[in-house]
Amino acid sequence: MSLSFAHYSDFLIRILLASLLGGLIGLERDVHGRAAGLRTHLLVSLGASVFTILSEIISQSTHASGFPADPARIAAQVVSGIGFLGAGVIIKEGANVRGLTTAASLWSVAAIGMAAGSGYYEIAIVTTGISLLSLIFLKFFERFYAKDTYRVLSVRASLDVDASQIIEIVKDKRVKVLNCDIEKNYETGTLLTKLSLRLRYRGITDKLAHGIIKSLEDSSFSLEEIKWEHI
Repeated sequence: MSLSFAHYSDFLIRILLASLLGGLIGLERDVHGRAAGLRTHLLVSLGASVFTILSEIISQSTHASGFPADPARIAAQVVSGIGFLGAGVIIKEGANVRGLTTAASLWSVAAIGMAAGSGYYEIAIVTTGISLLSLIFLKFFERFYAKDTYRVLSVRASLDVDASQIIEIVKDKRVKVLNCDIEKNYETGTLLTKLSLRLRYRGITDKLAHGIIKSLEDSSFSLEEIKWEHI
């Protein structure tokens, strides 16, 4: 199937728009130091648009030959491929999981590329706008409402300290003790108290964590170690 200059011009516009829109989202991720940044998002959107354009061309050429191909088959493979790429940017560090937002942005960028590659420019532009809005502005909006986070507080003190005394200091209207593990070492004469906590706080949770540590330090307990872990 031969393509006219008008077809090539249209396809070029689709490819450039997909690259631009994908690059905008990638720039936001790059600014925040994510592994999948400007280049990755741009290439994902570019590739998705080219695959979509190819599926359209192949479908038209096979239709002319009397054996039409399904244009949705290539698009379906693009969606599957992005799933693997998104899984690659998800990092598990201990009990913490990072990269979920970047994986979701890659998924959205692929959809933007496919929309631009199909010639649905309005859908591609609106989707880009909503994606950027969620990535940039919703992060600030999250500071205005309280949410639950989970931490483990480990306190090592002398054996004359009772775990219930530690719990009383830690307990706060914004902190709920979910579980308590106690370990006594009679050789070293120390008590290790591990508290699984649920913190409900608005803003930076670390401020509340530092407040709890300060309360323990100001107590009359003989402390040896305080450890604060994210879960």
